[in-house]
Amino acid sequence: MKDIWRLPAEELAGLIRSKQVSAKEAATAALARLDAVNPAINAVIDHRPDEVLSQAAEVDAAIARGEDPGPLAGVPVTIKANIDQAGYANTNGLKMQRDLIARDNSPVVDSLRKAGAVMLGRTNCPAFCYRWFTTNLIHGNTKNPRDPSITPGGSSGGAGAAVAAGIGHIAHGTDIAGSIRYPAYANGVHGLRPTTGRIAAFNAALPERTIGAQIAAVSGPLARTIGDLRISLAAMSAPDARDPWWVPAPLEGPPMPKRAAVCVDPDGLDPVAEVKAAVADAAKRLERAGWTVEEVTSLPPLKEAAEHQTRLWLGDNYEGQLAAAEREGDPGALACLRGNRSKVYPFDHLTLSKILTRRATLVRDWSLFLEKYPVLVMPVSGELPFPDEFDTKDETSFARVWHAQLPQIAIPFMGLPGLTVTTGLVGRVPVGVHVVAGRYREDLCLLAGEAIEAGGLPSSPVDPYRGGT
Repeated sequence: MKDIWRLPAEELAGLIRSKQVSAKEAATAALARLDAVNPAINAVIDHRPDEVLSQAAEVDAAIARGEDPGPLAGVPVTIKANIDQAGYANTNGLKMQRDLIARDNSPVVDSLRKAGAVMLGRTNCPAFCYRWFTTNLIHGNTKNPRDPSITPGGSSGGAGAAVAAGIGHIAHGTDIAGSIRYPAYANGVHGLRPTTGRIAAFNAALPERTIGAQIAAVSGPLARTIGDLRISLAAMSAPDARDPWWVPAPLEGPPMPKRAAVCVDPDGLDPVAEVKAAVADAAKRLERAGWTVEEVTSLPPLKEAAEHQTRLWLGDNYEGQLAAAEREGDPGALACLRGNRSKVYPFDHLTLSKILTRRATLVRDWSLFLEKYPVLVMPVSGELPFPDEFDTKDETSFARVWHAQLPQIAIPFMGLPGLTVTTGLVGRVPVGVHVVAGRYREDLCLLAGEAIEAGGLPSSPVDPYRGGT
């Protein structure tokens, strides 16, 4: 079968289970695609072909024995380089962690393996996963396959670039302030940030995370179809006793009216015209699919939530984070911390108490809003994907980036799920929308996402753009 790497994961798994395609054939096709395009984009920074083929052989052997190989039978998946995968360095984009070799898998890697997925390679991320751009001093720069002059997003920039270029059918990413949703937006694919507690997390190779990361950072999938997000979410959500925050919530909640709120300009974001047009277009697609759509001009606080999220993320142990960034010497990480110092430092126990106390109110406000409107559609970012390295250009550019990412930063503070749905291109530059639902209602995000996806052109793998017209 030609170009197996182009197939949706759901279709490929079905072909492998029915023995029309072998897992070995799928793995071989994925490795060939990686070899063909990764040199141009540097999305995958570590892969071991022998291990990939060995995993595929295990899937084929299970099928030959008549066993159920799992819902992701033989599907090649990439893993972000900031979580534990046994035998690999959990670099988190850092020279100082090049020898931090994990002895065990994180829960999400174990869950994907149990579902039959084949681990294709490790994807790049910025140092400390601080930025919406993907460069570091150990693995180098990741390029956007659609246009190398724009960011591939971050911090799961390698994941977004890989899946957009057809390296793997699903990419694992993590998100604390847009790190799944923005790479999906920038690369023209879909990305789901699940509810906090939906997907178990633990990295034995690293110290326990601070409370801000515990209540806001999540793993989740990036893919070229909403259907592939759905099956990968189910696979990733398996129980694991190592995560005390994991919640045994059903993947399908009670039926809700197909009613969506649409907010073009949330909390003073002031999006550019192309972003406004994408949100308006998504609203029309929902209406054509039978949804009731109501435009709203005000939401529960987003800007305040984003400010609290930034303080929890960067302010807690700020001095320790800054010292580590100075040891690493990464310009982007230093720009992130130094540029936010006045917003997040000093940070003490009273600050922490006030933030967490206020969080209860904001979670309640958003829960009530999302009870009235089961789905909210708004911008992912106030601007189209930025020129690469734009945040390090000057202070004005840094501030512009952080302002534009308001929706991405805010939603994790409430632990809510958020979905980026790519909707089209402005020239070669992707654009999309942000779909939000109540806690543990990823099913509603995906339901709306499918309607929006169906109203446009499907996302398909691209060959890296190398210049010209």
